[in-house]
Parts: sequence; structure tokens; C-alpha cells
Amino acid sequence: MRAMKSIVILISGRGSNMEAIVRTARAEQWPVRIAAVISNRPDAAGLAFAAQHDIPVAVVPNKNYATREEFDSALKAEIDKFSPDLVVLAGFLRILTPAFVEYYAGRMLNIHPSLLPAFPGLATHRQALDAGVKVHGATVHFVTAHLDHGPIVAQAVVPILAGDTEEILAARVLEQEHLILPRAIRWFIEGKLSIENGCVHIAS
Repeated sequence: MRAMKSIVILISGRGSNMEAIVRTARAEQWPVRIAAVISNRPDAAGLAFAAQHDIPVAVVPNKNYATREEFDSALKAEIDKFSPDLVVLAGFLRILTPAFVEYYAGRMLNIHPSLLPAFPGLATHRQALDAGVKVHGATVHFVTAHLDHGPIVAQAVVPILAGDTEEILAARVLEQEHLILPRAIRWFIEGKLSIENGCVHIAS
């Protein structure tokens, strides 16, 4: 029997990707324990969903800390209470310090709403529309100190259609995020992911 893995999910808002992880993990009966959902914002709507599903929640308000380093130290202490095998950034809107990222190297995944390395940072859907690209999408990657970069685990392509607005495009991309993030996490907990020379290999 495969050993049970433990996951901590970080959110900043409504937590729809976190919801997708929880629902998929339970529907597919993953050998996983979602140990906690942690937010940097006390008003993050996703905390209510987690609590309703009997998942421990915690808040580490970034506004309470004078520096990024102090916040990251407090966040790390909270995460480590749950001894996770994997930390998932599911709409966590904070730039993490290199020391924090290095501490969780190889065991922290992020979902980003673009086809990285295109359009890192914020306002990705506006960036894509302004650039006139024909396809957009989402990327799951291991987190490194280089913002919105790092070895890519999975991507989903979404066509850009005539009449698309940021909101319409964002909604279509989000549907794909809800598919590829749980899939990437399942690969991780099944031990199928390895990184060689900056590239992720997925065992069959």
C-alpha cells in the first residue's frame, strides 16, 4: 500500500483551485491527507470551504509583519506544524523570499494563469489580449526563486476567441486550472515526478 502523503494548500482569496483539489482528491480517493489550508488574508473566502470540509485552517496575515522575511518565517513555522510532503500555492498572492523557496525546493507547486514562460506576474489575461496571441492557458510548475518560473509539470492551452474580454478569458482558463492542478498533485503524490536539468519528467 502506498504511504499516505500530506499536503498544505496556501490561498489568498476564494480558493477555487483549492476546492478543485479537495473535491478531486476525495472523488478519486487519493492516498493523501489535506493537512491544512493557510491564508495570508483573514477574509479569504476559501477558508470557509476548507472548514466546512473538516480541513484545519490557519491565517498568517502578511500585514502583521514589517518585512517579507519576517512574514515568510512566520508562514514557514505555521506550514511546518503540519509536516507536509507538498506545499501547493493555489492562488496565493505573495512573492516569496529565495530562502523560503529554497527550503521547500522540489516540494512546492504553483498554478499560474498563463503558458509560462509567457506572461509572468499579474494581469496575465490582459497581457495575452494586448499581445494578440492566439492561445493562452495555465501552467503548473515547481516554485523557484525566479518569479513564475521553475520546472513545468503541466500546461493547458486555451484558444483566444473573437470578442474575448479579460473576464471571459479568465473564466475559460480557470476551468483548465481546475483540471491540471489536481492532476499534477496526483502525479507528485504517486511519485511520478522527477526533475532533471530543469525539466520535469513524468513516469508512466
